[in-house]
Amino acid sequence: MTGKNGAIKLVAGNSNPVLAAAIGKYIGTPMTKAVVRRFADMEIFVEIQENVRGADVFVIQSTSFPANDHLMELLIIIDALRRASARRITAVIPYYGYARQDRKPGPRTPISAKLVANLITHAGADRVLTLDLHAGQIQGFFDIPTDNLFAAPEMTRDIRQRFDLSKLIVVSPDVGGVVRARGLAKRINAPLAIVDKRRERPGESEVANVIGEVDGGVCVLVDDIIDSGGTLVNAADALLDKGAKEVYAYITHGVLSGGAIERISKSRLKELVITDSIQPSKAVTEAKNIRVLPVATLIGEAINRTAAEESVSSLFD
Repeated sequence: MTGKNGAIKLVAGNSNPVLAAAIGKYIGTPMTKAVVRRFADMEIFVEIQENVRGADVFVIQSTSFPANDHLMELLIIIDALRRASARRITAVIPYYGYARQDRKPGPRTPISAKLVANLITHAGADRVLTLDLHAGQIQGFFDIPTDNLFAAPEMTRDIRQRFDLSKLIVVSPDVGGVVRARGLAKRINAPLAIVDKRRERPGESEVANVIGEVDGGVCVLVDDIIDSGGTLVNAADALLDKGAKEVYAYITHGVLSGGAIERISKSRLKELVITDSIQPSKAVTEAKNIRVLPVATLIGEAINRTAAEESVSSLFD
């Protein structure tokens, strides 16, 4: 595969090698040989072992747990490619860590999502390709072109194959996710409901009310990130208490920290579907009610179109 002005090269860090390999297979381009390892004191060392001079290079790296290590890998890989005279460097970040710190929640607090955008830009990236940003305005934090892909088409395809759409209700687990849930509801022509929650302290949530009619329906909760799982479990309980027959969830990024997997496994949630933007752990793959939806085709097609200078947004028309 060649881009408009030269060869495509794919480079991957250690965050999600399985997804990177699947993207390479879709594009028909093998991964560029590179070493990303640690010194004894855990400093990161990178060596690109192939010629990338004049190449259109895509660096595939989620900044997932351990977020700081994977972020530093991304920055150092970009720097190595810049010094190796790559023509263009695109940071492909399926999961953009620090995205939830997109504003000042109080005095004397950082906007870390903006800081991370600055770091990636100053490291030498020419553009960014990411998936389901927590907040759309993060695109504006970058001073370089940024494409925000959406997992909704993949989710829609999966939902159409598995559900009777006449009985389906799309639900936002909180007021902040209404736009995302409404977009999916429009794709499958389903009604929309909202779980209004009150968060008492970080990491905990209390369901206050369900807005919309869910009695007798099959509910699909839609969100971009699942972390502790508390919000999702509480929302599922609230919907079932309001008369829903079953509750499923489609979430793009399965952060699943702490006891989230056990919490989901023991919950009344029929099934949680997450993408492989974050490499699933063994516990995730073994969980009885968690399923992983691949996104390599979506990201691979976006890379192809970027390299060929074609429209990426038309993927979602």
